Amino acid sequence: MCEQSQVQNCAIGRVGEVQIPRTPCPTVDTQLNIKDATKSYEAWLISSTVIHQKHLLRKHEKMEKDAFAFLCATFYRWIQVWPEVCPDLLSAPTVLAVADLHPENFGTWRDQEGRLVWGINDFDEAFPLPYTNDLVRLAAGAMLAIAENQLALKPKEVCETILDGYMKGIESGGRPFVLEEDHKSLRAMAFGSARNPRRFWKKLLSEDRVKGGIPKAVSEIFGEVMPESKSPYQFFLRASGLGSVGRLGVVAVTDCSGGKIAREVKALAPSACAWAAVGGTWKILYSTLLKNAIRSRDPFVQVKESWLARRLSPHCCRIDLEDLPKSRDEYRLLHAMGWETANIHLGSPEYLTAIKRDLAKREANWLRDAADEMVKATEHDWKDWKNS
Repeated sequence: MCEQSQVQNCAIGRVGEVQIPRTPCPTVDTQLNIKDATKSYEAWLISSTVIHQKHLLRKHEKMEKDAFAFLCATFYRWIQVWPEVCPDLLSAPTVLAVADLHPENFGTWRDQEGRLVWGINDFDEAFPLPYTNDLVRLAAGAMLAIAENQLALKPKEVCETILDGYMKGIESGGRPFVLEEDHKSLRAMAFGSARNPRRFWKKLLSEDRVKGGIPKAVSEIFGEVMPESKSPYQFFLRASGLGSVGRLGVVAVTDCSGGKIAREVKALAPSACAWAAVGGTWKILYSTLLKNAIRSRDPFVQVKESWLARRLSPHCCRIDLEDLPKSRDEYRLLHAMGWETANIHLGSPEYLTAIKRDLAKREANWLRDAADEMVKATEHDWKDWKNS
């Protein structure tokens, strides 16, 4: 991670308006235990964005569930630990990365042509990092999901499959996953019974209702993104996923033209990498990543200063691993996840040759070895968190 002033000295290129450093710069004190690191990060987060305290406490409880849930909830800890555990990966070419990548950071949306698209659907933590970060975090997350019986592949198969998908995506120049004529396996997962409309709306409408009004900025954004409707809005507090739980998220639901529609407005903050960096200030890079990636975009996703606005519907949302059909092709799923990671990294095209060269020189088991070490580190922190 680099200070903003240091980036001026070590930058070798740009992605949009983002300068890309050659190598990471020193991070803050990594001797903090998980409890103190969480306190430090959350104090920074509270100063950086709008928080919902009840959801933040709920996140602490969910972090105890298992090591996979802990990984999904604690990117701030990953970015502290990863440089120490995998120092040999820090010299890899730097891209504008997803940063907080894991197997439950994927979903579907409708593009401008109304086509169903599958891919990564959360870029809250986007930041310039070595391309290796996203691959190791994705592989480590999949290995932890295997330990919780959410995936059935073997760890070696996971790493080989993700890396094969990534390398083929890089070599081909990338291609979005439009689930119309192609990608039968992914399409079956997207239309699984667990994602039926009745279940989606029941779950959404069971969220806590907003009491006492919503922030003016949120109200103004809803006024811009919601279509005209004769029915009143219902406002709900939404805490989806784990990584962003605690940041204020409000969903407006109304009846429109014979059915329900929903829009979410969620508070954004700079990446946790900004907290881990030694000083400096950073912009929110969500929209920059979306603009540059190989992608068939959701036209309803908009970043408005420090707020994210997007449409929610039964097929415009994240896909939890537990919602996948029991009969599925996990090889194709993990291969597609690797390819989609390449789609994002290809948004930094000036580093494509360097990435290919770096991949070619790495030993065959580099991803498996790094993911193994990060799994151990994550499990250690998770046990400390439970005991604290």
